[in-house]
Amino acid sequence: MHTALTDLVGVRHPIVQTGMGWVSGPRLVTATARAGALGILASATMTPDQLRSAVREVRSRTDAPFGVNLRADAGDARERVRIIVEEGVRVASFALAPSKELIAELKDAGVVVVPSVGARRHAEKVAAWGADAVIVQGGEGGGHTGSVATTVLLPQVVDAVDIPVVAAGGFHDGRGLVAALAYGAAGVAMGTRFLLTSDSTVPDAVKARYLAATVEDITLTRAVDGLPHRMLRTEMVAELEGAGRVRALSRAVRHAARFRRISGLTWPRMVRDGLALRHGKSLTWSQVLLAANTPMLLRAAMVDGRTDLGIMASGQVAALIEDLPSVAELVARIMTEADGTCAALPPPEHHGPPARPGPSGA
Repeated sequence: MHTALTDLVGVRHPIVQTGMGWVSGPRLVTATARAGALGILASATMTPDQLRSAVREVRSRTDAPFGVNLRADAGDARERVRIIVEEGVRVASFALAPSKELIAELKDAGVVVVPSVGARRHAEKVAAWGADAVIVQGGEGGGHTGSVATTVLLPQVVDAVDIPVVAAGGFHDGRGLVAALAYGAAGVAMGTRFLLTSDSTVPDAVKARYLAATVEDITLTRAVDGLPHRMLRTEMVAELEGAGRVRALSRAVRHAARFRRISGLTWPRMVRDGLALRHGKSLTWSQVLLAANTPMLLRAAMVDGRTDLGIMASGQVAALIEDLPSVAELVARIMTEADGTCAALPPPEHHGPPARPGPSGA
């Protein structure tokens, strides 16, 4: 199945595995690349040295294209861009819109730039700045997300820009891929569906929590960092939603201290990163600290398996997922389902104007 996305990045299938912190590591990305889709390494939870090592590990396992996801507002964003360029990474994706200068720097080095956006105006902006494609996430998607449904947002963006658009938020099977293509997208991006595979390093207890989730178990909350964040409703989420400011600040400081030890970040740097996530919004100091160390809360679940202490970002689509296939099995199944869905569609027919009735008695 050739689309503008497959032609742009050189993959066999128009499917993207998104960059999920603590989840999208070398093992999952390698499996995705080998399966013919585009795997994206999540670098926000890696030090620059770890990022370089992860890129080389994937490169040693496959010759297929893959990408790296970056935080455009991170203090060391340019250092990470340099690593991407030096290591010959094919694609750079961004959770937040990168600057015009950063896009130009990557494109000059031959890197394909694919920002993620949640609004039409953001897509128009990065397209005008030279982005090669854009991932558009509707409100169904996991993690930080907007309020506009994919079925409303996607056609808006497709009509607004002349670069390939990848649809995200609510996709998990071949039917969804066909629907996205019908809207004019060049492919789909999925996070939760790839998290729930046997190639994902997420602990089994956490995967079981996702598989057991119903639609009502997946919530959109601002309690973690002051921004809309879609995740599984857990003990941690309930506690944060019910905590007062003093208690929330105390918890945030403890988590921040742990993340600082792991990441090597200084306190001033963590606060700056947290403030960068405000985007003009009024956040409490506890929310600023939580914004800076949200990766630590994710790590508690995604690495340590602590479903009671961590947060588990999740798209609403988790309620529809019931199995843990390998990535190769998943991608093959999606493409088979897509072919079957297309074959089952009614054939196109020519509908001309209604025939005029013949003369009376004819």
